[in-house]
Amino acid sequence: MNAVIKKIEDAQIIRKTVPFHVGDTVKVSIRIKEGEKERIQAYEGVVTAIQNSGARMRFTVRKISYGVGVEKTFMYQSPMIKEVKTIRSGKVRRAKLFYLRGKLNKKDARIQEKKKALLVPTEGTAETAQTAAVVEAPVAEPKVEAKSEKKEKV
Repeated sequence: MNAVIKKIEDAQIIRKTVPFHVGDTVKVSIRIKEGEKERIQAYEGVVTAIQNSGARMRFTVRKISYGVGVEKTFMYQSPMIKEVKTIRSGKVRRAKLFYLRGKLNKKDARIQEKKKALLVPTEGTAETAQTAAVVEAPVAEPKVEAKSEKKEKV
């Protein structure tokens, strides 16, 4: 890409990171201007596709409204978008989820939820000393000793 075009596109970037992936259920808050008034409308659905990156990035969100599938494509760097929140993260094995178009029921179009990774605190922090003390406390040992005492009595 031309260096001049790249500089112009980099200046237009509003949001640096993308908080969602394909398969995630997101809530997009859109600014809608009606005359002089401005309001915010939410659009919630599953991200079926992400195209391009940087200033040209756009994503498609699909929802089922009154039994009819509706898809809407948003430009991610658009000033009309107030925020994009991830409601659920989905586990998918495709980059484009076009197969959801044939499934009109919410039950058929369901995507398995992704398991979240557990964050283990690193050593040297005050929280780790407290959590380590709680985690290391032996809970099962008294039960084992009680069983061994019963064996000795019998």
